[in-house]
Amino acid sequence: MKIMLVNPPRFQGLSVIREERCEIVERYSVLEPYSLLQLASILREEGHEVSLIDANGFDLDYNEVMQRVRKFGPDIMIFRFTPTTFDHDMKLCGLVKRFNSEVMTVGLCWTLTSLAEDVMSSAEALDCFVLGDYEVVVPRLVKYGPDRVEGIAYRDTGDIKIVPPNADDSVDLDDLPIPAYDLLNSLEPYYINTPTDEPFTIMYTSRGCPFSCVFCTVARTKWKSRSAESVIEELRYLKNEHGIGLVSFFDETFTIDKERTLAICKSMREGRLDINWYCNTRANLLDEELVKSMASAGCKGISLGIESGSQRILDRVSKGIDLKDARTAIELCKKNGIKVLCSFIIGLPGETWSTVDETIQFVKDSLPTGVQFNVAVPYPGTDLFESAVEKGLLKSSDWRQMYQHESIVGTDDMTPKELNKARIKAYKALYTHPVWYMENVKHVLRNPDDLGLAVRYSIKIINNFLIHRMEHSH
Repeated sequence: MKIMLVNPPRFQGLSVIREERCEIVERYSVLEPYSLLQLASILREEGHEVSLIDANGFDLDYNEVMQRVRKFGPDIMIFRFTPTTFDHDMKLCGLVKRFNSEVMTVGLCWTLTSLAEDVMSSAEALDCFVLGDYEVVVPRLVKYGPDRVEGIAYRDTGDIKIVPPNADDSVDLDDLPIPAYDLLNSLEPYYINTPTDEPFTIMYTSRGCPFSCVFCTVARTKWKSRSAESVIEELRYLKNEHGIGLVSFFDETFTIDKERTLAICKSMREGRLDINWYCNTRANLLDEELVKSMASAGCKGISLGIESGSQRILDRVSKGIDLKDARTAIELCKKNGIKVLCSFIIGLPGETWSTVDETIQFVKDSLPTGVQFNVAVPYPGTDLFESAVEKGLLKSSDWRQMYQHESIVGTDDMTPKELNKARIKAYKALYTHPVWYMENVKHVLRNPDDLGLAVRYSIKIINNFLIHRMEHSH
């Protein structure tokens, strides 16, 4: 079988992250299509002829994509899409069907799996929508066809059939092959936050998150992980075969299992891999022993989802952290020379101008290396989405409008327009804070290798602030 995997073109000139835990338009990062690369390896192991187009990474338009599709002549075309870029991404299906109506089109999008019928109804050229683990469902789909597979939505003589995933289906992450990086012409286009001279990639060491945040699309999903040995094997491959010097562990919560994290760090030190890395985790899953071990193993940055500087809001959205833990975690990271990026969500249930000010004060008191202020987005499948629909604040078809930088749903006390203004106010409070700038200058003096990154980040701050001022000047 000839199978083509496609990461669609950029959206309005902006890069798009199309990965399960992150399906967003991203102005400042270009990431490898890791899940498609891994799926390519799985399908090749099953004996299929596989081709991959990363139109997003290499900034190809649809004309260039279709030239390659026509040349390869696939039997099946598999692609990822996101809620915000839905119509743009679905254009691919129509073009492929116009080329050859017999090609089976298969879509992947974690965020919209709870709205499978809406997705299929909105995209006539989409034949199948994967609802379960793609590593399990896609190989079965290719082998047996849609009518004999669980975890899929598909068309059957004009009707839309939805078959839920089998709860017993599970994949051992250690059994998955290393992604097919050889299908990429180069790793040069890829970077996170700001371009660097180091070859870069993302990588998963675990999947899922057992916590209960009401706004998160992966909340209360089973956490499963790779062994330290499996992680090191892939890192060694990336270093030796592709010269990778920087990795972003793209797990939702990298440090859930402290002993596993310590084992990975120990192996990285002993193996002298000389790879710098970033990760995401929770403030209450860091302690001094762990942070020191991570720093000595090459960790250069940790992203923490703090979400709000109001403990009342954190409790209301079931975040499960204490602001004391957050302050301690930020201080631990800075003390050990690790950059700490804190993300916050403006517009969670209960948000008022007063709680926005609490968040701003928390940031000014703790002074993380960097911040990201998003607005609350009621993604399908989340408790936040169900609440917004019940209150009549959102129609289920509004998922095309979901963009983390633009509010579409207000709170009891703030309108979407006010939430957008609050986001700009929060950024301005940090970006005009002299102590924050001095702390970052000291960090660069202690870590000269970060000078280029600091300069590029400063330019990014200026551009970001100007863009948002222009967007909301009226």
